[in-house]
Amino acid sequence: MPPRNPGQEPTTQLPPVNRPAAQREPDLLTHREPDDEFLLAGVDDDDDYYDDEPELTEEEERRLRKKKIWKRVRIGAFVAFGLMILGPVLAVAIAYPLVDWPKPNEVADAQDKTITLKYSDGSDMGKITSPGQNRSMLTFDEIPPNVKNAVMAAEDKDFYDNPGFDVKAIVRAVWIQATGGSSGGSGLTQQYIKKATGNEEATLTRKFTELVKAYKMSNESDHNTILTAYLNTVYFGRGANGFKAASQVYYKKDMKDLTPSEAALIAAMIQTPSWSEDEEHSQKQWKYVMGQMLQKNWIDQAYYDAQQWPKPLPFEETQPAGLEGPLARVSQQVQNEIDSEMVGLTMEKAQKVGVTVHTSIDPKMQQAATDAVNSVMQGEDPELRTSLSAIDPATGAVKAYYPGKDGLKGIDYAKGTIQEAGSSFKPFDLVAALQMGKGIGDTYDGTSPRTIAGVPIRNASNSTCGKECPIKQAMKESLNTVFYDMVANDTGTKAVAKAAHQAGIPETVNYNGKTVQTLVGEGGGPPNAGISIGADNAQVRPFDMASAYATFAARGVYRQPFFITKIEGPSGDILYQHVDKGVPAFDPVETKSRDIADNVTEALKEIPGFSKIPCAGNRECAGKTGTHELDKSVDQNSKAWMVGYSPQLSASVWMGKDQGNVAIKNKQNKPIFGSGLPGQIWKKFMDAALSGTPVEKFAKPQPLGQFNPPKKSTPPSSVTPSNTPSNTPPTEPTKPTKPSEEPCQVLLCPTNPTASSTPGRPNPGNGGRDPGDT
Repeated sequence: MPPRNPGQEPTTQLPPVNRPAAQREPDLLTHREPDDEFLLAGVDDDDDYYDDEPELTEEEERRLRKKKIWKRVRIGAFVAFGLMILGPVLAVAIAYPLVDWPKPNEVADAQDKTITLKYSDGSDMGKITSPGQNRSMLTFDEIPPNVKNAVMAAEDKDFYDNPGFDVKAIVRAVWIQATGGSSGGSGLTQQYIKKATGNEEATLTRKFTELVKAYKMSNESDHNTILTAYLNTVYFGRGANGFKAASQVYYKKDMKDLTPSEAALIAAMIQTPSWSEDEEHSQKQWKYVMGQMLQKNWIDQAYYDAQQWPKPLPFEETQPAGLEGPLARVSQQVQNEIDSEMVGLTMEKAQKVGVTVHTSIDPKMQQAATDAVNSVMQGEDPELRTSLSAIDPATGAVKAYYPGKDGLKGIDYAKGTIQEAGSSFKPFDLVAALQMGKGIGDTYDGTSPRTIAGVPIRNASNSTCGKECPIKQAMKESLNTVFYDMVANDTGTKAVAKAAHQAGIPETVNYNGKTVQTLVGEGGGPPNAGISIGADNAQVRPFDMASAYATFAARGVYRQPFFITKIEGPSGDILYQHVDKGVPAFDPVETKSRDIADNVTEALKEIPGFSKIPCAGNRECAGKTGTHELDKSVDQNSKAWMVGYSPQLSASVWMGKDQGNVAIKNKQNKPIFGSGLPGQIWKKFMDAALSGTPVEKFAKPQPLGQFNPPKKSTPPSSVTPSNTPSNTPPTEPTKPTKPSEEPCQVLLCPTNPTASSTPGRPNPGNGGRDPGDT
């Protein structure tokens, strides 16, 4: 036993087995070596603490891990749900004092600015003024109930029942946009905010800001004030801001004199004002608004049932005074283009900004078009109508636009009419033939008359080309039997229509307020074989023919025609700049498309000289005349064309009458053919427009198919000195007869009167007769 210290209490030492474990501080977490179980449990699992706890099995560990994961998921979900509830509330609370809503007087002051138009050389062309300029702001009491109800029916029929926005519509719009769609969702108050600020981006950020502004506007204004602001400032199309101006540009009426039906049509234009001239769209939207008015008992069932679509006055009759004559139509085309997808600006925004529009119109060429028409038409029948369109093949720029002398007071005869193209359509037959491997030297039976695919066909004049007539010569003489045969038996009509569309004839056009398909047969089926000679289904706009021939001039590259080269803001900032977007027309491979176009040009370049309308100064030009025969007549025409081009310019001239199928005669009382008055106008214009420009030649074509005509195996039907037997005196070649001397100029002569109604057959008298080519 060890000695005891003085004053120290005696101690009893226990055996080792009974000693308590030594006590110590738990290790700090930063001093621990990590291990998997520690990371999993998240607590200290020192062996000293858990010696007496049983070890978990692998299954128990898996369950414990899963339980903890789901616990974390539940916590995260609760947090997310809380943020979904509180987040928007907090966002609105934060944004509310930071935003302000646009006041109607300020909005009105920013509208109705003048748009300045300039020629391609930068000189002034004119102005576009708004129908609502200098308008006074209306009060709520000055607005008739019909107008208020119509606008609410169109935009927000529950306007007086919501706090500035439609919650269900917003949720629906959020879902559609989140899933990649596009939707509105705004109530009338939000529509006012959107239209007043000019911000119409389909984004959730814009929707949120718009909602907060609408909510604030609702808190600071009553519903009557909001509705009045909307009616004073919203854009209704036709250049009209505010319902007061809109009632004038649609019906030339004061608002108080509008019927509920008329008010409904104007209100129906708010969503898509740029479609105001599309009758089908207008009728559909009007019917919807009328249905909403009926549902809200703003009109009764009897009134609803009695109403027909209230056709508005023609656009031309309701616009403020501005440019006159052809330039007034140029102004209209500029406005249409601003509203189009090509530019993507909208007239509504252009008027708010007060833009300067640089047009593609060349002042020299525009004057040349006017002078050519006036000179040739002097002393002619005043009921004759004509149009001239000219396009730069290298860019697609419209260089001259003469749609008629009366401007907005008459019809647009360049883009507002659809006419049978006559023989000027035959180059598209050739494109289809070249695409299938034929060449301009391939031959067809050019004799006349012939029965082809069961249809009797005649040429417009006698020809010496014979049974083995090369396509190039047939094009020069405009032989209907060759081209009808080619299309009926080789290319097919669908290939010809496709070739025309590829060149630049649109597949659909707006005609008389309706969208119509071009170059189709009954019920939208394939065109009949009359298309081969520009008859029946070969109905096109004169402007589009200039565009299609420009594709030939551009060596197979199509460029969409345009009137606007650039749009500038007030400070000179560029709001729009045209960009060239040429594409190969006749084949995806540009060289193949080029070769097809060059071969077409080779077939057309002798025709202007052959028709006695060559371009001046030995300038190379190519083209094709066309004439549409008057129905059931053997010696009269109802329409005449000349379409042609140089390497630098393509132009089309059309002539006819408002009455449609009536005889057109010159001042000598003779039938008008394509090489007559239209051809003379075309020549005068081309000579003046190209005066002073470099003389360019067409490229030499790469031969396709049978390029040169083969040696004839049999003599032609008409005897010529070269094939007369030596023991027979030579005879003179058969000369083409004059139009008045032709025994039968009906190109399509069925053996019975009912042939015109036979499906797939052209109507008699609708052919492309063109003795003017000869």
